[in-house]
Amino acid sequence: FSTSFTQFDFLLAAIKTRQRKEQSLYCLSKGKPFSAKGCKETAQTPIFVYVDPTMGDPIQFKDEGNKHFQAGEIENAIECYTKAIKGCKDKKVLAVIYRNRSACYLKKENYANAASDASKAIDVDAADIKALYRRCQALEKLGKLDMAFKDVQRCATIEPKNQTFLETLRRLGAEIQAKLKTTFSTDSRVQNMFDILLDEEMEKDKREKAANNLIVLSREDAGAERIFQNNGVPLLLSMIETGKQEMVLAAVRTLSGMCTGHKARAMAIIQMVGVDKMCSIMAVDNEEIVLATCNLFQCINDSLTGEDKKEYGKEEALVLDASKDLKTILLALVEMVGSKKVSGHGRDQALNLLSKNVPRIVKKSKDNSKALFTIDHGLKKILKVCGQVSELPDQLPMTENTQLIASVLLTKLYDELSCDPERDNFREICNEYINSKIDPNDMDRTIHAINVISGLLQGPFDVGNALVGRQGIMEMMVALCASEREVDQMVAVEALIHSASKMSRASFIITNGVSLLKDLYKKTKNEKIKIRSLVGLCKLGSAGGDDYSLRQFAEGSTEKLAKQCRKWLCNPKIDTKTRKWAIEGLAYLTNDADVKDDFVEDEIALKAMFDLSKSTDKTIIYSVACTLVNCTNCYDKKDILPELVQLAKFSKQHVPEQHPKDKKDFIDQRVKRLLKAGITSALAVMVKADNSILTDQTKEMLSRVFLALTDDPKDRGTIVAQGGGKALIPLALEGTEAGKTKASHAIARIAAISNPELAFPGERVYEVVRPLVGLLHTDKDGMQNYEALRSLTNLAGFSEKLRVKIVKEKAINDIENYMFEDHDQIRQAATECMCNLISCKEVQERFLADGNDRLKLLVLLCGEEDENLQIAAAGALAMLTAAQKKTCNKITLVTTQWLEILQRLCIHTNPNVQHRALVVVYNMLDSDNSELAKKLIECELLEILSVIGKAENNPKRQQAIDAARTCLVKAMDLGLIKPFATPS
Repeated sequence: FSTSFTQFDFLLAAIKTRQRKEQSLYCLSKGKPFSAKGCKETAQTPIFVYVDPTMGDPIQFKDEGNKHFQAGEIENAIECYTKAIKGCKDKKVLAVIYRNRSACYLKKENYANAASDASKAIDVDAADIKALYRRCQALEKLGKLDMAFKDVQRCATIEPKNQTFLETLRRLGAEIQAKLKTTFSTDSRVQNMFDILLDEEMEKDKREKAANNLIVLSREDAGAERIFQNNGVPLLLSMIETGKQEMVLAAVRTLSGMCTGHKARAMAIIQMVGVDKMCSIMAVDNEEIVLATCNLFQCINDSLTGEDKKEYGKEEALVLDASKDLKTILLALVEMVGSKKVSGHGRDQALNLLSKNVPRIVKKSKDNSKALFTIDHGLKKILKVCGQVSELPDQLPMTENTQLIASVLLTKLYDELSCDPERDNFREICNEYINSKIDPNDMDRTIHAINVISGLLQGPFDVGNALVGRQGIMEMMVALCASEREVDQMVAVEALIHSASKMSRASFIITNGVSLLKDLYKKTKNEKIKIRSLVGLCKLGSAGGDDYSLRQFAEGSTEKLAKQCRKWLCNPKIDTKTRKWAIEGLAYLTNDADVKDDFVEDEIALKAMFDLSKSTDKTIIYSVACTLVNCTNCYDKKDILPELVQLAKFSKQHVPEQHPKDKKDFIDQRVKRLLKAGITSALAVMVKADNSILTDQTKEMLSRVFLALTDDPKDRGTIVAQGGGKALIPLALEGTEAGKTKASHAIARIAAISNPELAFPGERVYEVVRPLVGLLHTDKDGMQNYEALRSLTNLAGFSEKLRVKIVKEKAINDIENYMFEDHDQIRQAATECMCNLISCKEVQERFLADGNDRLKLLVLLCGEEDENLQIAAAGALAMLTAAQKKTCNKITLVTTQWLEILQRLCIHTNPNVQHRALVVVYNMLDSDNSELAKKLIECELLEILSVIGKAENNPKRQQAIDAARTCLVKAMDLGLIKPFATPS
């Protein structure tokens, strides 16, 4: 504020106020800290200066740091030493301060900083023995044993008789030798494995063993690094070049292990192997090699996109940006989709990788750039795959699953689009592609375009539906049905089947195409066309859904169609793809309750369908799931109020009618037959299908079927025995919200009455807790809340580990809320659950905590009239008072009714309630509170205990009698009562 002060004045102010480092404004004219009073006393104009509070005497800060260190206040000590370092100019003093701060960092287990500070002290004095030893300790913890050994060796040279140094020297020497031995052993083993694998004259068994050992070694970080450092990648490439299946598999799987969880190594392997080389391996016509290479790509992607857990420290700057490599991989996969050089299996896995890695992991993220990039560079290639007709020449190699996987990918790409311009662009590309293919003079190109529309109808339906609605497309499909070429007829019928999902479309086809389909069905000798025509008729016949009044065909027609479908389904001589269409037909026809009943009574047809669902052709899963949903009636149905029905009839509006065989009794019978036919094992197999086939919608349907199957408690044991419990877990964790809720509800039903070890073996039992806790949310219905509470009660009674898991999933608050519920059964279930959880220490602490009514609620619940509720509440109270003696006294404070409630429980007619109440009384007597014990004995409770204790032994009430006698004995031990003595 003024320049009229000397340097001496400044220093004087700093020195005089070093003990007051919180002050920062000083009056130099007075030579002391500024105050308003001081300014008034002087006639001089005060001169103010800011003094940095961190500028003080380094010696004093060091001494303060020493005091804090001795008092165990490590953070304060570090702060003082840091301030001392800032103001210290003396190198020797600075070395001491760094050495002291190094000791602090050792205490805080911050070994990198400890080593750094010790090194700075050693730079000043190379013979500083304390600094050397502290650096040795830090380096040892950092795993740098050789450097730590050198430091302790110097310490032992300076003080050769110091036993601590000598012992550390011996220990580190032994550890270094062991590490060297392991390292050399690993290096030699790696080289030996490669020698065996590359020796063509070596025995097959030894080569297989070496390959397996190499794969296992690559899955450990240290082993993977040894392989990489010992020229492993070029040797692995040599194995791939042999072209032998076992060699290629071993090399690819080893590379996968090396890339897992290590970004830098994954990037190095991409550069050494090359993305084109990896694509060429995945393009071969060998399913095992293709799957292994797909896994390699996935491991690389995971490592480059954030799955890498390795901490690099100073080497972080050496890890390059992975975006370029990720873009190269994405482009290569897109090119594989449309390449003729790629096998069917390779194309499937390229599509699978795009389906898994292009969509956003977190849907809330706004970055959909990968999807936009894929659409710009690969949408036409995916449409090309959808349009392939295997019966035509010069088509892309494909498997039976390829086109469905492509449709699923189209759906995922379309779902990624976040605004209308992006969706318009997607539709425009599809429109342009189809226009470019339709050619009246080239029927091969035209049916390719029609097949593309079929693919879109199975994928992003809105896009396909818009294309079908274009002028002339539906007419073209109907016209193609009348073509002389069988391949034209087959493609056209499939397109009609997929496009008839809308009622308006179905009505058009019923008017214009039914006669054509019937003619095709009757006249063609090609089984593939015949069955597709039949499915077309099936779909049109089911256009009214389960509305009995909207049957499209005459009475009995749908049953005849279904009978023919079952006939084809049960014929093993027909190929799988054709039989799949029979199930597709049944998926539509089973909307009719008569068809459902006939189908579930045909055990041979059911088993044939279940066998097909377990086959390699997983495209069948959706049709099987649809059929089962229809048979079990587990689709969503809106409740129709009778008043609305009357109003609709009065206004001459259509009123949906329920088929008589869609009532609950018929549904229950169908479920029993399905269980008898082995539905559970078929569902368990379907759940394991690849995610590209098992879409979220399919998962939801499977969850619905499981929930319908678990409706009767008597059937749940059968479902568990056939693997239903395990199969439900992935359905409860992934998929649509409705699907996850249905699966969680089914798990709750099973877990409520089953042994958790049998229903969910191994570690799976801990996975079911989260879905069950999710059912406690208030947005779920009462039945789901109730079933979840019952299942959690069963799990909580099984093991302490499960109780801890339930607490960690934050279920306690929801359970407590339901203890206040008006619904008697839900309140009882919540109280029973809390009773089983009460033995968990964290739950006990919640009841002991002040400022809540948890204990009061428990006591008041004991006074309710419901016996089951009393048993649960009294049981919880008995266990709580046994585990925490403080609660015995707290009970007397939370409510004035406690004694009356306790007495009523002790004279309860139900022996279970009575026994629990008497245990609470004993716990109170044993609580080391003499006043409480005296109060209990002085009231009517003594008379109650005496009556119960004097009663004759009774097996039904023996527990209560024994508990009363124990209470009386305890009262005698406390000197509150004396035994009755008869005078002599």
